[in-house]
Amino acid sequence: MRRYSQVIKLRPEAKEEYIRYHADVWPGVLARIEMCNIRNYSIFLYGDLLIAYFEYHGADFDADMKLMAADPETQRWWAIMDPMQVPLPEATKAGTHWLTVPEVFHFDGAPVAKS
Repeated sequence: MRRYSQVIKLRPEAKEEYIRYHADVWPGVLARIEMCNIRNYSIFLYGDLLIAYFEYHGADFDADMKLMAADPETQRWWAIMDPMQVPLPEATKAGTHWLTVPEVFHFDGAPVAKS
């Protein structure tokens, strides 16, 4: 399993609509996310910054992302979401929409040993 975090800006005028759509994500979009081996997926909003976190449980991330991008219902979802978002300059330079950011710390915790 690999953890991912990604960021993108949300257009301020789209905030309510974006939140409304994500309160009821289309079942086909959720099914495709699951089929592409993504688990524990969350999107957070801080000011105008969307911060996504998910865990990838597959063997070929690039292939799974191509499958997701080829899905017609996901394409329709993205056609609605994309105009609400503004990629960060670093993402545009890298040819992506969401910018993947590196993980610098992780702690799962451990059971406390009994003495």
